[in-house]
Amino acid sequence: MKILLKLEDLAKLVLAYAGTLYLGFEWWLFFALLLAPDLGMLGYLFGSKAGAWVYNLFHHQGVAIVVGLVGLYLGDTYLQFAGLLLFGHSAMDRALGYGLKYNDHFKHTHLGWIGPQSKQGYYKPREL
Repeated sequence: MKILLKLEDLAKLVLAYAGTLYLGFEWWLFFALLLAPDLGMLGYLFGSKAGAWVYNLFHHQGVAIVVGLVGLYLGDTYLQFAGLLLFGHSAMDRALGYGLKYNDHFKHTHLGWIGPQSKQGYYKPREL
């Protein structure tokens, strides 16, 4: 099942790229900006709760769809592209095992804990 879900997310990434080409943007622009939504990690400079909120805003597929639909409604191809970019980035993250963040720890996601300890079924965050 895990492989099937990863393949589904890879298909979403390809769909976002195809949408970018359909809108008439250069082929390389999608890849050049694909990691831009990770700038949402800067929210962690203001604490774990704010960081998780900002990060999740940039990585929620529903937000990406709304941005794209608003762009479609307004006839704004740049907003449509932004929606596709957000959607493609979040799909790529999901395919790689990264999910939306809980506010207790950066490595705690809706897909589970990330990091080397997570493969063993447990993870203890380091005490500060």
